[in-house]
Amino acid sequence: MATLTLARSRAATAPAGLDAVDDRTARLEAARPAAARSEAVRSDLARPDPGAEARDRRLARARGGDLDAFADLVRHHQRLVFGIACRMLADRAAAEDLAQDVFVQLHRHLATIESDAHLASWLRRVVTHRAIDAVRERKRRPVTPLDAVAEPVTAAVTERDPMLVSWLRGQVAALPAAARAVVVLRYQRELGPVEIAETLDMPLNTVKSHLKRSLAVLRARCARVRHG
Repeated sequence: MATLTLARSRAATAPAGLDAVDDRTARLEAARPAAARSEAVRSDLARPDPGAEARDRRLARARGGDLDAFADLVRHHQRLVFGIACRMLADRAAAEDLAQDVFVQLHRHLATIESDAHLASWLRRVVTHRAIDAVRERKRRPVTPLDAVAEPVTAAVTERDPMLVSWLRGQVAALPAAARAVVVLRYQRELGPVEIAETLDMPLNTVKSHLKRSLAVLRARCARVRHG
């Protein structure tokens, strides 16, 4: 992955005028009423977290211009951001670039982040929307990934049927951008349908429809493979 040194350097020198596409989701998040943002992180806040106060203090230092604190934020959340980018783009180099850009975008919008729980919700939201845009852009201008990215799977699943895991990986990557985002958030990040709807600004029924259709497609394709 891109180094934290690069993250800090790019955050410190990022120009004030990144393109509007890059900042669209961040502005949407900042414009949301406080009640809506609170709803988006309610499930996180409902569970006591003994480390939350320390992370909130780190966030406050980062908002105050402490680059070491910001680098700690990157280190703490980079797996979440990079994982979603990998699942969506299936290209390690592109996922690294996207994750790096998301953290630069975060640095420019730190003043809008209220807590560490809000930060995690903000990052999921921004990286997913940015990845959807990237997938759609690829369809307009197809590119060949430089390398394949393995999805995080358990050793037991890999040992049971590595070929099936690889095949499923490809099938998920072939889903339309919005459906792929719903599946990634549901089965990688383990978000519920309501949280996915909030993250993607998508009606709850649309989320459920994407899940239902995507699973039906994957099961049908799996059945065809099994039966030759």
